[in-house]
Parts: sequence; structure tokens; C-alpha cells
Amino acid sequence: MSNETFESVWDAIEDTAADAENMKLRSGLMMALEQHINRQGWTQGEAAKRLGVTQPRVSDLMCGKIHLFGLDTLVNMVVAAGLHVEMRVLEVA
Repeated sequence: MSNETFESVWDAIEDTAADAENMKLRSGLMMALEQHINRQGWTQGEAAKRLGVTQPRVSDLMCGKIHLFGLDTLVNMVVAAGLHVEMRVLEVA
């Protein structure tokens, strides 16, 4: 058993640093969308109409099925929800 520590679960389970970064971005967008939908009190059907997707797609989002969502799709959904995305690029320490 290793005593290695990681900043993120994605750093621990993904094969490459690029895959881990992609998953961190996707999970952050998914959590923001889920929180926004809950704050607004939207049903999954209402959220689907507002986000321009199907209700089963919203269900996948709310269930955290991250493997079903790419960054482009999530950014489009965030914008459709009336939210804004900002990104920072930092040098690795």
C-alpha cells in the first residue's frame, strides 16, 4: 500500500495529468450546474427545456454520470443556464 497523497481524486485515478485536468474541469462544471438547478428549484423537465437538452440528459447530470459529458457540452449547458464560465491557467508548482 502506498502512502502517496494527491491534490484531487482525479490525480489519483486518472492515467495522465491531462486526463485528470479534464475530469476536474468537467466535475466542476457539473457540480455548478447541479447546484444552480437545485437553487432555482427547477424540475428535471424544466431544466432540460432551459438547457436545451432532454430530461434523461439532465438526469444523467444530476446523477453525476461524468463519463457521458464532454467539456463543450457542459460549457453550452452552463451558458444556457444563464451562468458564466471563467478559466485560469497556472504553472505547475
